[in-house]
This record gives sequence, structure tokens and C-alpha cells, in this order.
Amino acid sequence: MNKQSKEISRIKFLLGLVILLLGIFAILFWPAPTPKPSVPIKEHPILQKEDKIETKEIAAPEKQEPAKVTLRSSLPGRWYPANAETLNKQIAGFFQKAESKSIDDVIALILPHAGYQFSGQTAASGLKTTNKKYKRVVIIGPTHYVHMEEMLSVPRVTHYETPLGQIPLDVEFIDKLLEYSVFQNMQQAHKYEHSVQIEIPLLQHSQGDFELVPIVAGTCSLEAINKAGTILRSLVDDQTLVIASSDFVHYGPNYGYMPFRKNIPEQIEELDMGAYEYIGNLDSKGFLEYKRRTGATICGYVPIAILLSMLDKPVKAELIKYTTSGELTGDFTNSVSYLSAAFSGSWPEKAKAKKERQSTVLSKSDKKELLKLARRSLVYYLEKGRVPQPSELDVTISDRVKSPRAAFVTLTSVPKRYKVRLGAPETPRLRGCIGDIFPRQPLYKSVITNAINAGVNDRRFPPVTKAECNDIAIEISALTAPEPVASPDDIRIGIDGVVLNKDGRSAVYLPQVAPGQGWDVNQMLTQLSLKAGLPADAWKEGASFLVFQAVVFGEER
Repeated sequence: MNKQSKEISRIKFLLGLVILLLGIFAILFWPAPTPKPSVPIKEHPILQKEDKIETKEIAAPEKQEPAKVTLRSSLPGRWYPANAETLNKQIAGFFQKAESKSIDDVIALILPHAGYQFSGQTAASGLKTTNKKYKRVVIIGPTHYVHMEEMLSVPRVTHYETPLGQIPLDVEFIDKLLEYSVFQNMQQAHKYEHSVQIEIPLLQHSQGDFELVPIVAGTCSLEAINKAGTILRSLVDDQTLVIASSDFVHYGPNYGYMPFRKNIPEQIEELDMGAYEYIGNLDSKGFLEYKRRTGATICGYVPIAILLSMLDKPVKAELIKYTTSGELTGDFTNSVSYLSAAFSGSWPEKAKAKKERQSTVLSKSDKKELLKLARRSLVYYLEKGRVPQPSELDVTISDRVKSPRAAFVTLTSVPKRYKVRLGAPETPRLRGCIGDIFPRQPLYKSVITNAINAGVNDRRFPPVTKAECNDIAIEISALTAPEPVASPDDIRIGIDGVVLNKDGRSAVYLPQVAPGQGWDVNQMLTQLSLKAGLPADAWKEGASFLVFQAVVFGEER
């Protein structure tokens, strides 16, 4: 009997153990219910404490004489001859053939920017109107390769180089422009931009020695155009020539612009002369309205509008030469118009440009609204499949976040079922991180764009779904404009983000990456070299470095 009782007790114990184990397995592995799509997305509270990265403005180092940095033109051999002798001969021929009369007191020009075989003669005709030698030449050209909004870019180099030699930049003038938020340094905008570079050999031939201020303009509102014009007007003097670089109507299927199919040459000219009528009247606003109304494909409309905003009567405009590629080739299937114009007189009394030194400071309210903007933009895109306007999201956009500034948006995920059922500490995992290094649009637009891109376009991860959004926390890194440093010794761990460039390859780390991984400068640059697809020690020789700081703020996780 005792033996039988013991056996029964043992069986009961084993059955109880099995039931207990089954219960544990059920708790651990039973799937958590999936949130219903109709459940509203919760707004996470804002993390007011920003202990990951210092958000104070970093004091700029004392200015030193810039080391010589040369940007070599990308146009020789394609847009004009690469051989200096051949190029000089071609340009001399343009000037010899030009029938332009000399005009006194030329202060500005509109010149075309196609290859010399198409627009070189028209450009030389414009330049031949002045015999004056200028100390400074400001060239404003439109961007063709790098998207920029509400901003203009100036380069951080000291010289431009063409087959005819090197031209020094007026770095002091450029530094003054960079004191205003509408002017930024977007280095990629200058490397291949023909609208500025095409004018330089012509100026080298006609002007000889001068200092250059190259400016590349993005798409701009009337407000940004007037602001840029006021700033430039406050800095130019009677020793300054300003050139607005622009081609005029681009007609044909190659340009997606065919508003008419008959009498094409005559109608193209009518469109161009309609635009010039406003130019001749120095009417910037009217010129922009004409372009909007007609859809005229005038690529340099922003540079022209900026120039017009700088001028006032009695400055006189004069059309110098007009032609089209259709006329030159005998084929109007696709045609681009070229025009040169001269403006004579004197610069109006200097306008006072309000000093607005760029700041890294964002208010608590700005940060709260930007985080709200990031979350609502992502959810809106997931629901409707298009990028929203801020007005559709009930978000306040302050003037501070309208200034051009780059941003990264980072998404981290902590699934609730792991936190609740396992009782484990929160271990956020990266769900997406995309951003800009260089400022190419207002900060709020950068946040909208990169919140969506981090959610659906980070190739390392599957796209975020709407159902996941409750489990995702958002962090924003608002960056300062990158600046070059002479050596790795100038990089500050925990303060500086770093862009490494070498042999056409580049990679970037945000300021918070190195301290988060426990790296020193050498370790960080080793990893950055590997990230760029270079050998681990590639940073030690022949590499260049840009540094930036970040204001980092995020939602509570």
C-alpha cells in the first residue's frame, strides 16, 4: 500500500509539473494581440531633458587665414575646349565678332549659360558692353543638380580654376553672406554647376584680374528673393559687377514644355520678350508672376529676380543680343533661348540688411512642434500615400524652423509584448535613420522628408507600418552647417559629427554615435573608413574631414 501511494504521489507530482511548464510556455510564446488599425496613434510626451548631447551653441574657433583650396571646373572638354590655347582663340573670336556698343557705368548683366557653341557669342556680346575693370564679380546661377529650397549657396574654397588659370574668391564677402541664414554652404551645389562656371573663362579673358563670388540659387519664394537681394545690395559697391546667369525658354519634348505647335520660332520669341518687358522695367514681382502665369521655362528666374530686386530707377536696362538654339541649328523640335542684357547707372542707396546671425538654439516649443510634425507626417504618409503640408497636420511652424538647416530623423522600436510579458528592460532597436548633412531646405521640411524616409525608405529595414507607430519613438538631430577641419586632432568626441571624404567615397557619423559606442577619435575614424568602403586606416592619409554639431531631442521611450 505504501508503495502504491508513493507511485500515485509521484505521478501527481509529474502531472503538476507538466501543467506548470505548459502554463509558462503559454505565457512566453502566446502571440500578443495585434493593434487594430482604427486605434488612434498616441502622441508621445516630449523628453525635455536632453542628456545625450549638449544643446548649447558651440563657440566658433578664432578665424585664421584660410588655406588655399581650389575648385577645378568640371566643364573643360565638354562645355568648352579643354586646351587653353584653343579656348582663348575661341573666346577671342566671340569678342571680335560681337557688335555690341560700349555702355558707360554697367553694374550688372544677364548672360546665358549653355555650351559655348550655342551661347558663347551671346554672352561675349553682353560682356563687351563694358570696358570697366571690376574688383569683384558676383555670379548668381540657378542650381541644376542639387535640390535646394529657400536658400542660396556659396562655396568654402579660395580659388576657382579653368584652363585659363586660377581666380581668387572674395572670401571676406562670402563670409559676410554666411552671416545670414538664406546663404548657406552646400558644397555639392558648386562642384558641377555649369550656370556659374561657364561664365568664368569669358570673364578671365575680358576682365583679367578680379575676385569672384560664385552663388548658386535654389528655388525661392518672393520673400527669400527679396531678402537675398537686400543682403547683396548692402555689400556691393561701384567696383562690383553682378551677373545673373540664365537661359530663357526651353521648348520641346526634351523639356516637357510645348504650349504651342505652330509658328514655333515666333511664339518662343514672343514668350521671351514678354519676360524681358518686366526685366526692362526692373519689375521683379511682375517678372515672377509672368513666369508663373505662362509657365515659361526660364531656368535662372531666381537669379534674375534677385538682381531686379537689387535695382531701382534710374538704372537703365538694355537688351544686347537674343538668339535660340533652334535658330542656330535650324531645328526647333527642341530649342533653348539665349539673351544678354546690360544694366547701367549706379547701385541704389545701400539697403540695410537686418543682421540675423545663424543660431543652433531651438526653443522647447520648437522641439515639441518638430517632434509632433515628424510623427504626424509619417502617419499621414502611411495613411494617404503622399507627403503632407504642415497646414494639414495642425503644427505650428516658427520662423526659427523656417531657416535652412539639415536634420536626421531616427526611429527606434520597443515592441510592447516584449516589455510587458517578459518584464525585460526597454532595449530600443533601430527601426530607421535617414537625414541630410548639408542644409538644402528649411528645417521643418527636412524633418517632414526624413521622418517619412526613415520610416519607408531605409533599405536596412522593412517599411514601418501604421500599426507599429505606437511602439516607435522619434528622435531628431538638427545639425549645424558642416565646416572643414585641418586634421583629426580637431575633432571633439561627443560634440562633433564627422564627414570623412577620400577618393570619391564618404561616410558620416552623428555626434552621439562615438560616445554611444565608447569609441575614441582613432576608433571612430577607423569605423568611419570601413563604413565608406575604404581600408580601416584610410583616414590616416589623404582624407578630408568636415565636422558639425547637433541639437538632439526626442520623445520619451
